[in-house]
Amino acid sequence: MKPLMLHGHERSITQIKYNREGDLLFSCSKDHIPNIWYALNGERLGTLKGHQGAIWCMDPIWDTSKTMTGSADNTCKVWDTQTGTCVATMETRTAVRTCGFSYSGKTLMYSTDKTMGHPCEIHLYDVNDDEQIRSNKPYMVMSLPMEEPKITSAIWSHLDDQICAGHEDGSLSQWDVRMGKQTYKMREHNKQINDIQLSKDTTMVITASKDTKAKIFDCASLEPLKTYKTDRPVNSAAISPTKDHVVLGGGQEAMDVTTTSTRVGKFDARFFHLILEEEFGRVKGHFGPINSLAFSPDGKGYSSGAEDGYVRVHQFDPEYFEFEYEY
Repeated sequence: MKPLMLHGHERSITQIKYNREGDLLFSCSKDHIPNIWYALNGERLGTLKGHQGAIWCMDPIWDTSKTMTGSADNTCKVWDTQTGTCVATMETRTAVRTCGFSYSGKTLMYSTDKTMGHPCEIHLYDVNDDEQIRSNKPYMVMSLPMEEPKITSAIWSHLDDQICAGHEDGSLSQWDVRMGKQTYKMREHNKQINDIQLSKDTTMVITASKDTKAKIFDCASLEPLKTYKTDRPVNSAAISPTKDHVVLGGGQEAMDVTTTSTRVGKFDARFFHLILEEEFGRVKGHFGPINSLAFSPDGKGYSSGAEDGYVRVHQFDPEYFEFEYEY
C-alpha cells in the first residue's frame, strides 16, 4: 500500500474522523487549526480558524453540515462545514477533552477536564434549533458532574440515549441521558483508556488503553467480549465495517521517542482478527506513536494520525479483500 501523506499540521495529531459517506476526512492536532480533507486524493478542502489552543477532539454531524471541535482554550465550537465559519461557541471552565454529536444530530455532548479545582463534567446541548445556534445561544439540556477520575474518551453509544465514557483509571462507564445518571460502571483495564470507537452496527465498542490492550465490549451491557494484546501502549483502535478485522495503533510514550529508532518504538498499525484475536498484519510508516485511527465507512481503507504530525490515508490492495483466514 502506498499511502497519501497529508501534512497540514505543525504539531502532533490528536484525532481523525471520516464523515458518514467517507468522502471527507477531518483531522485536529495540538496546533489550533483543524483541517478537512478529501479522502479520495488527499486535497485539503479547508481549515477552521478560531481556536487559541490545542484541539483534543472533533466530530462532524451525520449530514456533514456542521462540525464541532473541543479545545484546551476552554471552548467548544460548532462550525458550518461548508463555509468554515463558527456558528456557536460554548465556554467552559477547563479544557474540553471529548465531544460528539448524537445519532440524530439534535444533541451535542462534550466533557471537560478535572483541573484547577473544577470537577470533570459532561455537558449536553440542544442544537436542533437553528435560530438559537445562529444567535450563539444553544440551550444546555443538562450537566453531569463526575465523582470518579476524569473522562479521557467518550462517545454516544446508543442513538440519542446513552453515552459511553472511558476514564483515567481504566474504568468504563455508561450514562443514561434520559434519566441523567450513570447506569453501568466496570473496570477491565489497568490504565487510562485513550480511545473508544463504535462498530458500524453500533452493537459493540472497542477501547484502547495504556495497559497495552484493546478490548471489545457489548454496547448494551458492557460485557467484555474480546481482548487484543500488544507490547506497547495502545492509543487508538477501530473495527472494520465490512470484515472481521480490528486495527490497533500506538507505540512507546511520545517523550521517549527521540531516544530510540522507529523499529524499537513499534509505531506500526497492527491488524487483528476480530474473533480469533490473532495478529495477521502490520503497516509501518509513522515516525512517532499513532494517536488516532479510523476505518473508511466502505471498509476499503483506513487512515492514521500520529505524533509526527502526518495523516496517512491508506487504500487496501486487492490482496486484502482476497485474503481468507483459515479457521
